[in-house]
Amino acid sequence: MDIIRHSEWAETKFTLYLLSQILGKIKLETAQQEPQWAHVTLAITPNGFTTGLLFHRDRAFQIDLDIHESHVLINVDGHVQAVPLETAKPIKTYFEEIFGALASKGVQLRVNPKPQEMAYKNNLDEDDTPLVFNWEQAMRGLKLFHFALAQQLKFIGPLRCRKMKPALFWGTFDVSSLILPGIPQPYPEDKVIEKAAFDEHFIEYGFWLGDANVDMPAFFVLPYPFINKELDSTRLKPADAYFDASLSEYFLMLDKVAGSPDPMQEFFRSTFDILSEELGWPDYSHYFTPLDMPGQQAEK
Repeated sequence: MDIIRHSEWAETKFTLYLLSQILGKIKLETAQQEPQWAHVTLAITPNGFTTGLLFHRDRAFQIDLDIHESHVLINVDGHVQAVPLETAKPIKTYFEEIFGALASKGVQLRVNPKPQEMAYKNNLDEDDTPLVFNWEQAMRGLKLFHFALAQQLKFIGPLRCRKMKPALFWGTFDVSSLILPGIPQPYPEDKVIEKAAFDEHFIEYGFWLGDANVDMPAFFVLPYPFINKELDSTRLKPADAYFDASLSEYFLMLDKVAGSPDPMQEFFRSTFDILSEELGWPDYSHYFTPLDMPGQQAEK
């Protein structure tokens, strides 16, 4: 596995992060609302990520960030305009070009230009600081998103329960999925994002690309309600996984994944068993009833 650390592509990753904020904010204003903000996530594609099909009045449109071809594609009713990904272009210019392309085809949108869930606070439509786009680094990062999504789908796909399939959460720039048993649990504070995100029990399975403090990408598992105490570790697999009680999260660093035949599935299942019991979920054995379907010929 080709692992790219945060420090190896921090500037290019930041550029993609900001662009994902633009696409996400467009979804926020146009997609039909769903629980846990599911409607604002971005789908991972072979070449990058996308808003998927959206509607504005009588127009159908979609925005794709295509890393492989180094451009953003704005498609309105089949009419496609490309915005190139370029080093030294500021986020203000990307913002103007994307919204200008939409407006030229009759999609007039306004979004809040303030970034969400980022330490960076400059308005996306005002910051003219030159950004970096390195194609090779961006493609290496995309391959990690592909790996994470495939691993999460392998676990969560066959489960017979309500779930959110893995997608890019642009606020935190991670690929995550959720299992939800349907138990209400309102968030105790009056915070806009958190009130909708944390209003019922779930277990989140995610993949995070690291930051300036933690250079190695990692898989994580987060329960809600949060559990800020030490949990039984005897059942936790693989051996390199650990629980951080202060964050209420399990972690498995990406460089430890190659240590056993199927470490991600061990990690996901063992954390599910521990957390679902700790949260007091009803019997979930039926979640894992095998699907009555013919086997697939394609290798996974």
